[in-house]
Amino acid sequence: MPAAYVPGALSGSEHLLLRGATLIDGNGGGPITSSEIEVKDDRIVYAGVRRNEGTTSAGEKPRIIDLEGTTVMPGFIDSHVHLSLSIENQEANLARFASERVVRSAVNARSTLMAGVTTARDLGGTDRGLRDSIEQRLILGPRIHLAIAPLSPTGGHTDFTMPNGLRTMPEMPVDPIIDTDDDVRRTIRLLIHSGADVIKVCTTGGVSSPTDTPDDIGVPEEHVRLIVEETAKRSGQPVAAHAQGAAGIKAAIRGGVRSIEHGYGIDDEGIDLMLEHETFLVPTLSSALRVPDPKDVPSYLYEKKVRWSAIARERVAQAMQAGVRVALGTDAGVCPHGVNLREEMHAVELGLSPMDAIVAGTRNAAELLRLGDHIGTVEEGKLADLVIVDFDPLADIARLAEPDNVKVVLQGGAAVKDADGWFGRPVQRAALG
Repeated sequence: MPAAYVPGALSGSEHLLLRGATLIDGNGGGPITSSEIEVKDDRIVYAGVRRNEGTTSAGEKPRIIDLEGTTVMPGFIDSHVHLSLSIENQEANLARFASERVVRSAVNARSTLMAGVTTARDLGGTDRGLRDSIEQRLILGPRIHLAIAPLSPTGGHTDFTMPNGLRTMPEMPVDPIIDTDDDVRRTIRLLIHSGADVIKVCTTGGVSSPTDTPDDIGVPEEHVRLIVEETAKRSGQPVAAHAQGAAGIKAAIRGGVRSIEHGYGIDDEGIDLMLEHETFLVPTLSSALRVPDPKDVPSYLYEKKVRWSAIARERVAQAMQAGVRVALGTDAGVCPHGVNLREEMHAVELGLSPMDAIVAGTRNAAELLRLGDHIGTVEEGKLADLVIVDFDPLADIARLAEPDNVKVVLQGGAAVKDADGWFGRPVQRAALG
């Protein structure tokens, strides 16, 4: 999979001229009032202040859509989802047929897109079939970068077996257990062969895993280095680290990962290392700050969740205040699917400005995925991934958290959601050949 994988244009994209909206372009500058955005095929050919009448691509007459009173932003990017996962009611999930879990993954993908997320990074549990089906327009969903299976040692975060051998989660598409150097090399090669866009390692235990804690060390630093070396021989897939306890966070950074996922217990030394190495933090606040109903999850999970939510609230806020680069991701699957823009609200709750939260969920996330040349901002040459709302998110970012408040979602120039009928031509799914 190339570093900058993006799908082709969706059926339904056309030549459009969007006029009158306030534009928040994702770069962090001030909003542009009475803006104009020209879209041709799947790309933006102009974005900025409104031009004189008749100023469009030579010889072309686009369809003009008046968006006065609305705000346009880039399509959002959720940097951490698990579309095939539902952590709550694990018994019911284990009892489902594999085919039902696939269908539920497709439903989760569609609800994620309808929430305003046009691109997502799935960090475990989903194989390339879902990604390819979206690319082929068989189903609607965000374009996806895949980790396929997150890696940990025996007894680590992705060893989903109890001491008596019973499973707590369905099997991963690729066996995630790595204990030796040979395990590491073989598994990384298999993941890349299977279509992985990113490699995920678990350098600590976790909240949701049955036999370890976030303070436990998982994949050691020397294996992180080996993984980074192995991916460098292929397409240079970035390495993301599930890392919650302070020691495992620092091991991941020193080993060369591109992003720390969660980072709940990061200490001051870890913050300094992230700043030194320009490592991204994906704080997954939608999961971190949410304590589920104890009747819906195992007792071991609930007890850890109460403790680590409090730790995350303090330490992640400290990292943000220090200027660590933040790309937003929800950990949907551990928290509910389809309400992904709650993450921006939570980021503001922990100290980011509304504008910085929007940038973290658009431009920064695109840079993390190595897709900054294609998505993340509303600029000439970028894919026409746009979200349109009828309010000012800088004044009330909490309204983004409700999917019904996202009125329009354009993905590659095609209106995949159009709640008020402004665009009038819904995207068409492909027919099976």
